[in-house]
Amino acid sequence: MPLVALTDAVDWSHFFVLVTGRSSRDALWLSMKTALASTVLCVVLGVPMAVLLARVRWRILPLLRAMVLLPLVLPPVVGGLALLYLFGRYGLLGRRLEAMGIEIAFSTTAVVLAETFVALPFLVITLEGAMRTAGERYERIAATLGAAPTTVWVRITLPLLRPALISGAVLAFARALGEFGATITFAGSLQGRTRTLPLEIYLQRENDPGAAVALSLLLVVIAVLIVLVAYRRVGVPEGREWAGGLWRWGGSGRVRVPE
Repeated sequence: MPLVALTDAVDWSHFFVLVTGRSSRDALWLSMKTALASTVLCVVLGVPMAVLLARVRWRILPLLRAMVLLPLVLPPVVGGLALLYLFGRYGLLGRRLEAMGIEIAFSTTAVVLAETFVALPFLVITLEGAMRTAGERYERIAATLGAAPTTVWVRITLPLLRPALISGAVLAFARALGEFGATITFAGSLQGRTRTLPLEIYLQRENDPGAAVALSLLLVVIAVLIVLVAYRRVGVPEGREWAGGLWRWGGSGRVRVPE
């Protein structure tokens, strides 16, 4: 119903004009670029984290999992403040980076870091659940047959995790695309540099409510399309059932590892 109400509030006669202004185009382009960069960073950092949480048996593992998943329950503005006091000019690492001529806060890099901070748990929790469901039996069998660890990872583990990896990456991208609180706290709102589409919507809400509504609907449509396309690609093929990381052919009882 909120989405229906949002659609009803759009001024359709001026919709195209409202969403194609210069500031709107800059915000949309910046959002897409930073969300994509954030997703890549989430994959690079999230896959090792998920492997660690799913495969390693440490006593401090519950604490590590809590730290990784903390952004899910932490208010984004608090995350932005934490990043600011870490990478800001007078932050824990920021003052050292500043001495080297590297400025992160209130830059496009800060946008990417803020989006990564809030989106990373979505990928980690998706991959960890998939790894726990699939188990370790296929990796162990491959290892007993003489496969090297790298071969096991490339030929066994990654194909098993591919649907979960795509799903987690899509969720991370969608979350990064809609990030607001951490971004405005850590990166500010500079047109063409740090003002993403959610920040542009917030600004237009004060100056031009019609443009804010149109941009809000545009953001909703983009997010829905991304999720639909991605989940269509990882959907279960006709006549097969996904069971424990394997494709099980209906009625035949045959099981094979995904290609």
